[in-house]
Amino acid sequence: MNVIFFTIVMVSFLTSAWQQLVWIPLGGRKSPMEALSTAVVDSAAGSVELALGLIGVMTLFLGLMKVAEEGGILKILARLIRPLMVRLFPDVPPEHPAMGAMVLNLSANAMGLGNAATPFGIRAMQELEKLNPRPGTATDAMALFLAINTSSITLLPTGVIALRAAAGSTDPAGILPTTLFATLFSTAIAILSAKLYRRLLGRDAAMAGPGVEQDPAAPPDAPVESTGKPYPLWVSLAALVMVLAMVPVTVVYGRAISPWVIPFLVAGFLVFGIATKVRVYEVFVEGAKDGFQVAVKIIPYLVAILVAVGMFRASGAMDFMVKWLGPLTGRLGLPPEALPMALMRPLSGSGAYGIMASIIKDPAVGPDSYTGYLVSTLQGCTETTFYVMAVYFGAVQVRRVRYTLAAGLTADLAGIAASVGACLYLYG
Repeated sequence: MNVIFFTIVMVSFLTSAWQQLVWIPLGGRKSPMEALSTAVVDSAAGSVELALGLIGVMTLFLGLMKVAEEGGILKILARLIRPLMVRLFPDVPPEHPAMGAMVLNLSANAMGLGNAATPFGIRAMQELEKLNPRPGTATDAMALFLAINTSSITLLPTGVIALRAAAGSTDPAGILPTTLFATLFSTAIAILSAKLYRRLLGRDAAMAGPGVEQDPAAPPDAPVESTGKPYPLWVSLAALVMVLAMVPVTVVYGRAISPWVIPFLVAGFLVFGIATKVRVYEVFVEGAKDGFQVAVKIIPYLVAILVAVGMFRASGAMDFMVKWLGPLTGRLGLPPEALPMALMRPLSGSGAYGIMASIIKDPAVGPDSYTGYLVSTLQGCTETTFYVMAVYFGAVQVRRVRYTLAAGLTADLAGIAASVGACLYLYG
């Protein structure tokens, strides 16, 4: 992240400096350096506002997760998917709470609940950090989890469907099959790339760099409470069939289902807590107390990455990239007007959302054109990689990310390619 952060800032500064040298004042417009200065200040302020805005959501869902945890849902999920998770995360004990937390995070992402997924992901990272022999350095499990997180299989991209409907689309849920295909492909690539980078890097690389040495004289950590034997294979297979059965349901009834998802999630966790004799109010409050602390802890990481992204946009560096790459990507099915969306998505979720909204609301393009379907699919199938890394690693004070960024960006690229292929096939 040191190299990435420095590179983005310096490219932005040098681009603005060159424009400033050749700038001719016209019509009272801001000079390039004035625009860059404004972007720095606005981005820093906006990152703090974003972190404060997350407090409510984190408090809510961390409280709900505590209720679910006390009721034993994490143990149930861990037992249910143990055969798959053990193979994906061999360094994490099968009965560890991190397993269940990761499942809840990926499930929330599958339903398009980005805000709900964040607290679950932070909880998963906190549990994974307990297994970390080198605090401050990402483990292989952390790297794989974040790679999958940036490309999670998405069954119901609720926010994008709502925006398409507001833009007058006659088929707002038409991106469900393209988003599902793209995320299936990008998730597979995320797993493969993380495993490949791990092998190329070497298993001992996790122990390099800054961190706190494990004291050999210290007593071993207390054993994690066992969740019991895994469920029979037929139970796990039945659960997998139920998940796969959701695919055609979301394709057909996606627009009708989306308003129910968050209320059902809140009510479902509380009903589960009551059914398992959990004192839901007291336990909810206990879990919710972490929301404020986590949001404050991630502010410095958000300020760093969002200021760099804001400078990159304001300097015009992204416009230069689009100008030079647009003709080439257009031949590959990615129109120049959609290229800024593809470039912005890993950097800024709000920026990408604004680009998508402006494209599908443009009467010359519209939500139901090929470009409209493509940018909608890109928004629904890829994640804001730099933001996710800043928030999740910031929550556990990890500064050396190893190959996590490379795996995440590889998954992003795979998602873009799959989106283009799916939209060309269905709507090209």
